[in-house]
Amino acid sequence: MITSKKGVRDPEGEAIHRQLVLKKGYDRVKGVRAGKYLLFLVDEEDPQRALSYVRELCEKLRIYNPVVHDIEVRIHS
Repeated sequence: MITSKKGVRDPEGEAIHRQLVLKKGYDRVKGVRAGKYLLFLVDEEDPQRALSYVRELCEKLRIYNPVVHDIEVRIHS
């Protein structure tokens, strides 16, 4: 998952919060953050090596911008 870092403005999340959530009366929601979800199917037996492999490719291929984004890599079975 790729999301904007805390403190970095998220116009998409702000618009969803303001224009959809609050307008429909869900006033207990205090904020929305938008992000991207990417699913990589990796041929690797060792889960830790698979995690490292995907994290490395995301960093080296600049799938995200580490200056403004946070990345979460996890195993999904």
